[in-house]
Amino acid sequence: MRATGVASQAAFSASQIALNDNEFRLLQRLFYEQVGIQLPPVKRPLICGRLAKRLAALGLDSYQQYYNYLVSTQGSAELEIAIDLITTHETYFFREPQHFDYLQHSILPQVAGHVPLRVWSAASSTGEEAFTLAMVLAEHRSPQPWSVVATDVSLAVLESARKGLYTLGRGEKIPAHYLKRYCLKGRDQYDGYFLVDRQLRECVEFLPSNLTRPCPELGMFDVAMLRNVLIYFDQPTKKLVLTHVLDRLKPGGWLLVGHSESLQDLSLGLELVAPAIYRKPRR
Repeated sequence: MRATGVASQAAFSASQIALNDNEFRLLQRLFYEQVGIQLPPVKRPLICGRLAKRLAALGLDSYQQYYNYLVSTQGSAELEIAIDLITTHETYFFREPQHFDYLQHSILPQVAGHVPLRVWSAASSTGEEAFTLAMVLAEHRSPQPWSVVATDVSLAVLESARKGLYTLGRGEKIPAHYLKRYCLKGRDQYDGYFLVDRQLRECVEFLPSNLTRPCPELGMFDVAMLRNVLIYFDQPTKKLVLTHVLDRLKPGGWLLVGHSESLQDLSLGLELVAPAIYRKPRR
C-alpha cells in the first residue's frame, strides 16, 4: 500500500509540472526533426497529458530535464517511448472501404501478371490496415503469390500489430464473410478478443521505418497505402515523405492516400485515377 501511495503521489506531482514556452519549443523541434510531425500550440495539453507519466517514472522535475535526457546518448530508448506516446494511432479494419473495393475491382485485374505482388502499408500503426489488405488479397489474389509489408515509426505499435490480436469492437467494420474466414474468436482469457488467422499473419511483415528518411531496404512495391498521415505534416515534410514513398513505388504503381488529404501543389507528376488514388507514371 505504501509503494502504491508513493507512485500515485509521484504521478500526481508530474501531472502538475508546467510546460513553459521554451520547453514546448524544444519538444516541438525534437518531434519535428525525428518524425516530421507538427505540434501547434493547441497540442500543448496533449504533450503534457501524454508525457507527464514519463517524468514521474524517471523522477524528473521539469520538461527541460526530460528533453535533455531524450537528446542524450542514454536517452534513445526513452525517445522511442516518447514518439510512441505523441504519435496518433487511430485506425480500424476496412477504413475508407472504397479503397479496398478499388483494389479488388480495378488494381488486381491489372496486375494479374505481377509475380509476386507487393503491397505496402506505409503507416500501419497497430496493423488493422495491413491485415485488411491481407484479407482482400487472400480472397481475390490467391493462389498467385502476394505479400504485404507494414511499416511504422513506433516499435511499440509494431510489436502489438505482429500479434494480430484485437478486441471484438475493432472488427465491427469487417464484412461477415471475411470475419468468419480469417478471424478466430477468443475464449477463456481471450474472451472479447479475436485473432487474425495464422496463415494470414504470416503473409504480413511488420518493419520499423521512418518515412522522413529514405528506405531502400524495403524494396519496390506495386501498391502503397499512405493514408491519414500526411495531415500531420507541414508542406515541405509532406513532399519529403511522399518522395520517399514514391521512390519505393514501381512505375505505373498506385498510391492511396486518405480522402481528407490533398496532393495539390506538390508537383509530383502523379495521375489522379479515382478519389484519393494516384498512379505513378510509367517510364
